[in-house]
Amino acid sequence: MSKLELLDALRGKRTKAVPWFPYTGVHCAYLIGEKADDYLKDPDLIAKGVLFTAERYKADGMPLVFDLAVEASALGCALEWHADNPPSVSGHPLAEQSLAEAGLTVPTARDGRWPVVVEAGQKIMQNKGDWALVGLFCGPLTLAAHLRGTKLFTDLVKNKELAAEIISFSGRVIAESARIYRDIGCEVLGIVDPVASQIHPDTFREFVAPHCQEAIDVIHSAERTSIFLTCGDASKVMEDICKLGVHSFSCDEQVNLNYARDLALHYGLGFSGSLKLTMSLMLGMVDPREDAITSLSAGGSTGYVLAPGCNVPYNVPPENIDKVLDAMAWHQKYYPHYPDFKGFTKTGSDCSVL
Repeated sequence: MSKLELLDALRGKRTKAVPWFPYTGVHCAYLIGEKADDYLKDPDLIAKGVLFTAERYKADGMPLVFDLAVEASALGCALEWHADNPPSVSGHPLAEQSLAEAGLTVPTARDGRWPVVVEAGQKIMQNKGDWALVGLFCGPLTLAAHLRGTKLFTDLVKNKELAAEIISFSGRVIAESARIYRDIGCEVLGIVDPVASQIHPDTFREFVAPHCQEAIDVIHSAERTSIFLTCGDASKVMEDICKLGVHSFSCDEQVNLNYARDLALHYGLGFSGSLKLTMSLMLGMVDPREDAITSLSAGGSTGYVLAPGCNVPYNVPPENIDKVLDAMAWHQKYYPHYPDFKGFTKTGSDCSVL
């Protein structure tokens, strides 16, 4: 467990060992024998789950929560709660109303479920070990989809002015989320925008990139480390993600890790991924140990963080993650670790004549 190794890797630096960042959201609830819905409503349970999971999985970083409905619920979206998943958004306040008609304003740390998150974060910061606490918040496009519903996707083409208004508002909301996590003390802050993988690069540049900037400015002005997370096949927007100005990005198994690595090295960024959530960690149909070794071999030792592709499902068998830990130990001990040749100005050779 090493917070410094994680922070260095996320900023694109070479590390002695590859850091490990399990995106365990409600899986923490499973490990302590709690239901996901009860867990996410109780700051004591959240703190207990995160602290236990960090030690159990020897993590270098842990999300405070991985719940993309926190902002939405604070804005009046109806939620459907689940015993084995984070809540899902079931009601969209802007589906039939404008922002002005709905009277929506940017939530603060006193609104919605933010007080639960803040209290849990404070408890964790007082008791955690040598690992980074990560504040993950909803990205502007995903939050706009929570507010508007599926109509947002036709708006992006047919009613761009309305789409821009909602996404711009969402950008201001997530900037406040960044401030809340900053004030908790989170060392890493992440924008999570899974919907971003479903749009054209031009749409990403027009609607997503500009409305991430205020949140990124909040993170960097506090000298914290930033990350942008998306899931699905985000290959077509990966280069645009690299140009956002964040320190690092995360991708899942649908993005070729060699491609992600080459982009990260080109732009001097950190990157994380991409253990297979379903086939490997959940079902074990792909051996988790072999899956981890494949990712470790592709990722290298410059700017790379081993991580699942997205939020770890509630009831992933812990023994499958134990196999990942075994792979990391094997990789560190036996895999060739070459010196960093970037700083070398000339080559030399030694000859021995027998």
